[in-house]
This record gives sequence, structure tokens and C-alpha cells, in this order.
Amino acid sequence: MSTHALTALSPLDGRYAAKVEPLRPVFSEFGLMHRRVRVEIEWLLALAAEPGVAELPPFSGAQVEQLRAIADGFGVEDGERIKAIEATTNHDVKAVEYFIKERIGADPALAQAREFVHFACTSEDINNLSYALMLRDARAGVLLPAIDGIVARLRALARANAALPMLSRTHGQTASPTTLGKELANVVARLERQRAQFAALTVPGKINGAVGNYNAHAVAYPEVDWQAFSRRFVESLGLEWNAYTTQIEPHDGVAEYCDAVRRLNVILIDLARDVWGYISLGYFRQALKAGEVGSSTMPHKVNPIDFENAEGNLGLANALLGHFAGKLPISRWQRDLTDSTVLRALGTAFGHTLVALESLAKGLGKLSVNPERLAADLDASWEVLAEAVQTVMRRYGLPEPYEQLKALTRGQGITRESMRAFIEGLQLPAEAKQRLLDLAPGGYTGLAETLAKGI
Repeated sequence: MSTHALTALSPLDGRYAAKVEPLRPVFSEFGLMHRRVRVEIEWLLALAAEPGVAELPPFSGAQVEQLRAIADGFGVEDGERIKAIEATTNHDVKAVEYFIKERIGADPALAQAREFVHFACTSEDINNLSYALMLRDARAGVLLPAIDGIVARLRALARANAALPMLSRTHGQTASPTTLGKELANVVARLERQRAQFAALTVPGKINGAVGNYNAHAVAYPEVDWQAFSRRFVESLGLEWNAYTTQIEPHDGVAEYCDAVRRLNVILIDLARDVWGYISLGYFRQALKAGEVGSSTMPHKVNPIDFENAEGNLGLANALLGHFAGKLPISRWQRDLTDSTVLRALGTAFGHTLVALESLAKGLGKLSVNPERLAADLDASWEVLAEAVQTVMRRYGLPEPYEQLKALTRGQGITRESMRAFIEGLQLPAEAKQRLLDLAPGGYTGLAETLAKGI
């Protein structure tokens, strides 16, 4: 079949292809190749700058630029050349090594550097650093901006509706009122906490040879401090140096990264479900779009599809992220290859996350509040003032306040009039009694407005 988007096996490469475009330069095979080339070039440059590696003299400024241009100018044609080499080598990292040697081999001034490409490295030295760079780049360039966009929308909605009273529901039953803004502020606070943890995560990397002991390094150049050299190199890439590894960097940092995104996604699933419910209750209206159809048979429907799409994609993402976090830190003895195929799927999880974030942003942008519906629910729920009344009764020492309000309200319909009649019969100071008589469900929101405005 053709490679048309309609024939794509994954919806990320078909239906959602445009939505995940920002991730393609990062998590595609091209993105992995590009970073492998960059790591190999930077390793070669670092070796040349090490005085102890006498057989590789320092490069001139022009040569440094020439070498870095191989990585900076890396394009699809270069990736295709690597794939062509791999068809012979049947080894993807070795194909990158040969590609670089091919590129520099025609220049006599660089010819002496050919055998220092991939010097003393195992494939995992290059791979772990390349994946670490992918994760770092995706976080800074794609994921954090998308998360920040959701947080900004929620914050704006929270502040705009800070004072708008809303009936709470605990266990699905009417409960002490809140404000719409405060409920959205709760989500903002949760997201900001997890966002800060995600942003602060360090991404580890290593470059220490076949089993993590610098075996080849030490036998070739015993006078070089390879641990210090390795640390300088890894940190020069903007990564955290891991001193103790087997052949592979153990991927604990990848697991932490995936767990951090998964926690963010769990909060967003909670948000999507709650907003879905509020739309169902009529608390939110959704903007109509000309030409859109809500149902193939029921013309009246305007479905909360953006929040449903987000929930579904977040679930897919979290299933993969959970697998990554549970599988990647486990490797038999000094190395097995099960991590290789799993790491190639990282972009799938983040692709579904990005689709979900875009759907949430779209859905939040279509919402408008229905204050009349909110007010109607509050006005039909005078029983929620039972908490206020019994608490004031406690203050003034009236007998069995909780039990009296339970008898009055539990499982029974309470009206404004019946609640007022009960309050009138209480032996309370006049000021306290009047404060309760003046209270309505919409005014019983505590510090919710202040909390929402403070987010």
C-alpha cells in the first residue's frame, strides 16, 4: 500500500499527524540519528582537545566548524545514507560511525581523525546520550509549553469565575458550596506542583565503555583521567553524569521522567472527567462551530468530544509511560537488548500526551459558563446549609446540633422556608441568628473566592 496518511498503522502518523508535528524532529528515527551524529562529533572534538590523546592533534577553528556542520546540517538525505549503510552493517550505531568517517574521509586535513570516531565507545554510550537529549529537547521545546498553555487557560478561568458560586458534590451528593473558580484553581495548583517536579528532573547520561569500567580507554591511554573526562563530556551536553553503570545507563532517569509526565496526565484525566460532568450538568456551554455534527442521528447534540478525546489519549499515553517506567530500569546482568525496542516507542507516549493537551486546550477554549444553571442548582439545595447551622449551634452550646440537623435534612427535601423556620426556633444570640437567616447556598462559599484569586 501507499504511505498516505490514510494507510498509517498508528493514528499519530495518520489522523493526528498534524497535531504531533512538533515531536517529529525529536522522537522520529531521524531525530535519533541526528542526535547520535551530534554525540559522535562532540566526542571526537573532546578527544582532540584532550592533551593526553597525543595521536589526535587539536582541530583548527575551521575544522571544528566543519565537523559540527555535519551535525548542524543533518538532513533527511543524510538519514537515508545512514539507512543505506545500515542495510550492510545491520547495526544502526555502526552505520552512524561509518557515515561520519565517510563524510570526513575525503578531507586530508581530517583523515587522521577517522579512527577516533567512536573511539572506545560501545553503542550504548552514544544511544543513552542521544535519548537523553531527545527527552531534554522534548520537555523544553514541546511538552512544557503545551502544559503551560493548559495551566494559563485554567488560571484565567479560575480568576474570572473566582466569585461564581457552585454546588459541590461529594460522593455524587450535594455538599457545601464552592465557587467555580476555586475548583479550577485546585487543578492549577496540582498541575503546577507536578510541572515543577518535571521541569527540575535531571536527565542522566554516561560514556564509559563496554561494561561501564573504561576498559578500552584505560588500556589505550592509561595516563588520562577518564572519569573526569567522561564527566566533563556528559555535562557539556547539558546532562547529569552517571558514574556507575553497566554497559547501559540504567534508565532510572527515563523512568523518573515518564513517571512525572504520567502524574501530570493523571491530573489532566481528572480534569477532563470533571469538566465533562459539568458540561453534562449544564454548568458549561460549548461554543458551536458551523458545519459540525454532534451525532449521526440526534441533531440536537453538542458532545464534549475534546475532553473525551483528551481522556482517551491520556489513558493510552499513561499505559505506555507506566510500561517504560517499570521495564526500562531492568536489564539482565550487564546488558540485554530489551530496552532498545522499548526506547524507540517513547515518542508514541508523548505523541498521545500532546494530542490530549491540544484537545484540552481546544475544549477549554470553547467553554462558556452558564451562571443561571449554577444558581438554579444552588437554590434547589438548601440542605447544604445544615453544616453552617449545626456549626454555629455548637459554638453556642445548643444540645445535639448535628443530630438535630441530621433529623431535619438527611434524605429529605429542604426549602428556604423550612430551613428558616428551623433557624427561627433556635436559642441563639440575635446577631448569630440573623447571620444564619441571611445565608443562602450561593453565599456559603467560605474563602473560595479569595483562594481562587490567589492562584
